[in-house]
Amino acid sequence: MRITRVYTKTGDQGQTRLVGGQQVPKDHVRIASYGTTDELNAILGIVRWQNRGSGAAADAVARIDEMLHRIQNDLFNVGSDLATRPGDRWPGMIRITEADVERLEGWIDTLNEDVGPLKEFILPGGGPVGAFLHQARTVCRRAEREVVALLREEPETGVMPMKYLNRLSDYLFVLGRWAAKQLGEPEYLWERPKG
Repeated sequence: MRITRVYTKTGDQGQTRLVGGQQVPKDHVRIASYGTTDELNAILGIVRWQNRGSGAAADAVARIDEMLHRIQNDLFNVGSDLATRPGDRWPGMIRITEADVERLEGWIDTLNEDVGPLKEFILPGGGPVGAFLHQARTVCRRAEREVVALLREEPETGVMPMKYLNRLSDYLFVLGRWAAKQLGEPEYLWERPKG
């Protein structure tokens, strides 16, 4: 792929084009769904940058970075799929599969073994990596809701992007806990009101 020009001027009228060339308004639910997926990907880039500068053990930093690098690539595939109407998909187009969801589930199970059960809800914060992972989790949930809205309008889109985002938000929660433990960031717990 070669991109030679960044601006097209079609957006000046509030319109944009999908991968198949169809023009739609910029606030179309399909645009919102892949736009939020892109926002999530950008936040994960911040997490990776914060992680690399955390000063934690090299193996923990590398493990977090490796997983998030893979997820960023997956999110690009999710976004591409969401930017393409089903009738405009092409043979060999890279799309999220059940195997990608299962990879997330395997990571969740492995990381969860290290952090132990929760006794209370976790408040976002504690350190930069954990805080940005919590932000990523909430943006992921928003992306998932927008894909649900898209599926209501265009069910032929297929459920794999929604399924992946659903599992990814669970993963980001668990990774936030695991990363806090590995990087020495505190976890703040919700304090149940007294009386």
